[in-house]
Amino acid sequence: MRWNRTGSPHPFRLGMLALLLLQPLAGAHAETRVVGPDDYREALGRLEAGDTLALQPGEYRDGLPVHGLEGTEDEPIHIAGPQTGNPAIIYPRRGSNVVSIVDSRWVTVRDLVIDGDGRSADGVKAEGHADFAHYITLSDLLIRNLKRHQQIVGISTKAPARGWVVRNNEIRGAGTGMYFGNSDGTAPFVDALIERNLVTDPIGYAMQIKHQRPRPGQADLPEGRSISVIRHNVFAKGEDSSTGNQARPNVLLGHFPASGPGMKDRYAVYGNLFYNNPTERLFQGEGDIALYSNLFVNPAGDCIAIMAHKGDPRRISIFQNTVVARDTGIWFRKTGETRQALMLGNAVMADKPFSGDGASAEDNIVAPYEQADEYLRAPFADPGSLDLMPRAGRLTESVSLPPDLLWDLPDARRDFDGVERDGDRFGAYDGGDELQRWTPTLEIKPGPEEALQSSGLESGSRHPLPAPDQLAATEGEYR
Repeated sequence: MRWNRTGSPHPFRLGMLALLLLQPLAGAHAETRVVGPDDYREALGRLEAGDTLALQPGEYRDGLPVHGLEGTEDEPIHIAGPQTGNPAIIYPRRGSNVVSIVDSRWVTVRDLVIDGDGRSADGVKAEGHADFAHYITLSDLLIRNLKRHQQIVGISTKAPARGWVVRNNEIRGAGTGMYFGNSDGTAPFVDALIERNLVTDPIGYAMQIKHQRPRPGQADLPEGRSISVIRHNVFAKGEDSSTGNQARPNVLLGHFPASGPGMKDRYAVYGNLFYNNPTERLFQGEGDIALYSNLFVNPAGDCIAIMAHKGDPRRISIFQNTVVARDTGIWFRKTGETRQALMLGNAVMADKPFSGDGASAEDNIVAPYEQADEYLRAPFADPGSLDLMPRAGRLTESVSLPPDLLWDLPDARRDFDGVERDGDRFGAYDGGDELQRWTPTLEIKPGPEEALQSSGLESGSRHPLPAPDQLAATEGEYR
């Protein structure tokens, strides 16, 4: 089993390991270059499509520049650390970010420790002077020591970025966990898959995806409609959260372009655990968002706010979530540009379940916060004991969902754990007491594998990974 953070293997990865062992290295002429801290930089610059750079365990103190590396869809470039034994730890070069991405595409970076060393350096960054950073996969990274101040980011893009896959990464303590796009809306982040990541204790956002200005003339970006998927992640804040005008939600999603290419893009956000924010809300969004089958728990304040930030809420669908909030559950402020404000089938236990001129409690189940344990098994427990499954006989009613709501949304017929729904019940779960359920906790959310199967977005479908036995390390030596 691969190296890990806690000394024990992750159960989800056991299943993935068996699948990956069956996958050959991409490309008939691909080379695997085994390197160490002294020679990796020279080998890095010579990588071609299909090649693998296999980093031996050790400390790499000269950063990891992914500059001008171009794989292909069939033959991506892989940069990988060991999956067993001691890790490869990447530290920033003086004056640089730890992993710097410039004008590269179809590159996978996996199984590394990204250590900011307490400096003013981002963990992984697509640099602002780059023309593009497309089809980048970041997988099984531990990102740490990035908490010097709120502007230090675990994973960041400041260049046009299409087709990113951000999967199975841990960001434990950072200024900001993930920050995609530029603050002025000029670096679109498009057609992304962000799944099964753990972001805990950031000072600011656990994740923000910035708003987007119109993007005519930007090469390699889709002209048609695309969906960015955010699923099965854990976004949790702690007591170090910034306060006052620096306070930030756990997650904030900005709008897609108001006109031209991308104007019909949408976010599908499902199967996530949003937990705790002592100074702000758990989720804030605008533009076009479908928010479904999530768990929201904030014992310190509000959960969801839909409102204009840099643009208007346009097409908003919030259905079959379980929301437990000490204060406001769902707050919605419409504007003249709001075309859809649909809220159905949610179970909302809050002091103010719904608020704002766009919110409606109709076709939802609501109750006061202090009565949440009458409906849910253990809504006031800490993560690890937290249980938001319905009590016996509760939340069994059916809600009628419009058929056109579901046709274009991945996994819209599955509940929080990826279990296929046999009815349109209220809340994030669809019953199934006999099934093995994940107890919500501050760890990477495990399978089941079927929870990852949806509309061509299966786990591993975009970026085939080399077989782990080609990269395995034992006692510091590669086989």
